[in-house]
Amino acid sequence: MQELVHVAVELEAEQAWALAQLVKRIGWADCRRLAEDEAQTRLMIAATERVRAALAAVGYAPR
Repeated sequence: MQELVHVAVELEAEQAWALAQLVKRIGWADCRRLAEDEAQTRLMIAATERVRAALAAVGYAPR
């Protein structure tokens, strides 16, 4: 099992909303362009999904 890392961050409400919009909109093509390879692309997508879910859990889930 991989080591888990806990990341805590405080955001202003406006920042949380903007970040929620970003992780909703970012996709495979965006991550693939920025990643070193497809394995890193998959990790980026998985990580952004975790952030999206955490934001949704505290009420920041854009449609």
